Amino acid sequence: MDDDLIDEGDSPRSRYTRLPGKGFFYPDSLDEERAERRAKEAIEGSEAVVIADGDADGLACAAMIREAYDATLDVADFEAAIEARLEDGDDAEGAVDEEADDAAAGDVEAASGETDDAGDGADDGRDDEDDPTADAHAESSVGLVAAGPYSIDTSLERVLAYADDGIDLYVCDLCPDDYEWIAEPLEALAAETVDSIRWFDHHQWDPETAESVRDLGVDLVVGESDEECTADVALRSLDHEFDDRWSELAAVTRDHDLWIKEDPRSDDLADYSYWAGSEEYATVVGAYGADLPETVRAFVDERRVEKEARIDAAVDRAVTHEVGDWTVAVTYGRCSQNEVAETLREEGADAAVIVKPAGSASIRGSEDFRHAHEVAGKVNGGGHPQAAGCKPDIYDDMLDYAQHWTTEGQACKRVILAAFEAVAEEVAESADVADESDGADETDGDAE
Repeated sequence: MDDDLIDEGDSPRSRYTRLPGKGFFYPDSLDEERAERRAKEAIEGSEAVVIADGDADGLACAAMIREAYDATLDVADFEAAIEARLEDGDDAEGAVDEEADDAAAGDVEAASGETDDAGDGADDGRDDEDDPTADAHAESSVGLVAAGPYSIDTSLERVLAYADDGIDLYVCDLCPDDYEWIAEPLEALAAETVDSIRWFDHHQWDPETAESVRDLGVDLVVGESDEECTADVALRSLDHEFDDRWSELAAVTRDHDLWIKEDPRSDDLADYSYWAGSEEYATVVGAYGADLPETVRAFVDERRVEKEARIDAAVDRAVTHEVGDWTVAVTYGRCSQNEVAETLREEGADAAVIVKPAGSASIRGSEDFRHAHEVAGKVNGGGHPQAAGCKPDIYDDMLDYAQHWTTEGQACKRVILAAFEAVAEEVAESADVADESDGADETDGDAE
């Protein structure tokens, strides 16, 4: 394929935001080879390994664990690399695309497997011999393996394959949909390889899955998903005396992860966690906490110019639909879904759907719509009541994707709107049943 066909270059934003980023067109097999190699290098020889979601919440946990093990990396190398990127005008292709922080408002896209061209954001280690951080993933005694909810099993398998016996294993900000698909590697690790397994999360776990994990001797700590982020859970669970900047980091991370939006620094953390890559982010917040240094703020500000333009384009494309008692705004494009959804809510939508060029979709709710996870669950996804993600199983070949791009996701939109309608019917039926029950109770009372 001619590189110019997938290079944004001078192409109008109205065109390139309708297509996935370059990562979508990169064969999965090559991505898997590179991920396998980097995981091996990170895991081998480590005294502890952290499998964490690659968003601000998961990576804050990784930074805390490294602090507890006195295994942090030198932040000066990363700051020098950031300055070099700024001087070169490096765009970090793909870094302004979808925010990885969703997967739930945690794993929002989490439960959905929303990957688009996210990958590793700006990429942990640029394959540049002049980059002092190129091998950072292999330098800490606490190895970090960034993962998503649908790659937990693969990450566990890699730890099983490459870890030394007797290590400590941590899993952070990740929730498996089903125990069965993580059972084999997790059981083998618990029985043969690791000294301890601690799992910190704040998503909504299926009780049977949680019980199965705990039965292996795993220390599973799950916080209330509407009160804590996973960084809160890790901070209170780790046996280490953290200073105040770590409590502040957890609070600011929570501000974004739970979409509280009271601290302006939380947007900086969320954006930077996506644009920087896991090793860089964990190291920088480990050194500075929630107050990012000037170099990092300059990096984030530069990337936001494009980000804001994509948000505006997606908002302009939105169409509203009345479903039951709800106003649902549906749009399409490569953008930062949380900000798009917030704008659509401000314009009167109870719920927002952002369909992505890679075929996945983000579903965001509001105070008047707390059924996002129910809608996503009907179209191959899941998440939280006000933040969920999905990827409908409607793409059989590249012709289906071609139609997806040229119609701005019409097929995907249709199946998601049908899911909204099904949930609306279920909610109405539940309300009718409740009314009947209340009426019966009142009648019983009168009889007495």
